[in-house]
Amino acid sequence: MAKRKLLICGATGFIGKNLAQYFAQNPDFEVFGTYLKSKPLADLKIKMIKADLTNKEDVDRVVKGMDVIIQAAATTSGARDIIERPYYHVTDNAVMNSLIFRSAHENKVSHVVFFSCTVMYQSSDVPVKETDFDANKAIFPSYFGVGWTKVYIEKMCEFFSKVGGTKYTVIRHSNIYGPFDKFDLEKSHVFGATMTKVMKAFDGGSIEVWGSGEEERDLLYIEDLLSFVELVLKGQKDGFGLFNVGCGCSVSINDLVNSIIKASGKKIRLEHNLSKPTIKTKLCLDTSKAQKMLGWRPKYSLEEGIAKTIVWVRGEYGY
Repeated sequence: MAKRKLLICGATGFIGKNLAQYFAQNPDFEVFGTYLKSKPLADLKIKMIKADLTNKEDVDRVVKGMDVIIQAAATTSGARDIIERPYYHVTDNAVMNSLIFRSAHENKVSHVVFFSCTVMYQSSDVPVKETDFDANKAIFPSYFGVGWTKVYIEKMCEFFSKVGGTKYTVIRHSNIYGPFDKFDLEKSHVFGATMTKVMKAFDGGSIEVWGSGEEERDLLYIEDLLSFVELVLKGQKDGFGLFNVGCGCSVSINDLVNSIIKASGKKIRLEHNLSKPTIKTKLCLDTSKAQKMLGWRPKYSLEEGIAKTIVWVRGEYGY
């Protein structure tokens, strides 16, 4: 039986690189990955293709002949850009996804997986379901641009699933962390930035936490996301599927920082800087739909995920 050709858009990014390495071990797929400014992956099992995904000719070139597309390419960054440069996430992401979905339709790709996020959800004290998003309620102000852009792209997936034979999966995933994440203080999300601060700090020293640290996030280890993608490629029956993918519980930033400190073996004090950008919301996901339809549930606890990530970070950066 011939292998299915799997294209991972954004294969040099955090999620994309993990996906590429994961599916390269799957005998059912021949894996291709796109890159642009980053160095291409050196794995011989992954065929890398240089492409600007905001350029129609490049998109058509890489999509032609593919059976499955996992769209992991995006312009992303942390809380600073979401607050200070909210337009940053709107333009390129809308353009590249429009071109990829159109080309997938025209080239009769069988399945497209799109990574959305959870910024369209209102802050909640209880786990939110996919159906809890209400377009008539205001999105949190700092998420207005990126939130409505994600909703628009999700609806584009649904539209193309109705006008052609391509199956679409939208994944509203929570905060993903693990190997290959961004571990710097300018572009990283909360987990990567916190891990970097802790690993660089001296034993007995202190680290700065932006804001009060009371906001709460749903955090999912990368391997749990990968297992979901594999399951949905095998098990989705409908032409369009939208799924929450998260751990199903929330943790405060203060508790997250303390958990990383504990796992590092250091004694470090927390110092809160209330002048820094922070997004004061609470969110965790109800993942019962993914459990019921696909049999998926997260495998790793936060403590296990942190421990595995620390091992990788120490090996990669020598902390």
